[in-house]
Amino acid sequence: MAKIRVDRARSVLLVVDMQPDFMPGGALPTQAGDAVVAPTRALMEADLFGLYVATQDWHPPGHISFASSHPGHEPFETIELYGELQTLWPDHCVQDTPGAELHGDLPMAMADVIIRKATNPAVDSYSAFRNNVGPDGQRPPTGLAGYLQERGVRDVYLCGLARDFCAKWSTEDAVDAGFNVWLFWDLTSPVDPNSDAKVQRDLEQKGVRIISWEDVVD
Repeated sequence: MAKIRVDRARSVLLVVDMQPDFMPGGALPTQAGDAVVAPTRALMEADLFGLYVATQDWHPPGHISFASSHPGHEPFETIELYGELQTLWPDHCVQDTPGAELHGDLPMAMADVIIRKATNPAVDSYSAFRNNVGPDGQRPPTGLAGYLQERGVRDVYLCGLARDFCAKWSTEDAVDAGFNVWLFWDLTSPVDPNSDAKVQRDLEQKGVRIISWEDVVD
């Protein structure tokens, strides 16, 4: 198979939530999430992209998405919040804790910008592009789409955690913002591996192109 040619002048690599809490031993581990670290590093160090953006889950203590903030509820239960379904999570990626740091084995100095998500204690945030629905019923933008558009980016390549939540929502919102989107499937990992078939189907129907990191790197 011929390699995909990345147009450096109009492309960004978006690295989503590569943080210890989403890896084995962390507060909210994905399935073998640590296995994507080395190839993600190789992809970044190949330096094929014009811009690099990282996201960082950055919850204040007592965040509304934490099960511990809802007495009588357990992690992974679902409640209604602001008219939408909200999964309740174990406390994770709490600001200024080791589990919230960007992974030390990745060259994050390459990042042109880091988007911190879920900093509002009353609103969850999965996507790099827009927060989840808040009390006003809206999903306010993070500013990333405008930042990329101002720099001539048209192609978004994405990797990171978790495949079935923050990576999925970010790719969908990138399409909605008008970008061409590729997801490095093998550089993502799910919270729930049983979700893989549905996630892939949903993304392909959205127009996201599912690829491997080896499709662009030798």
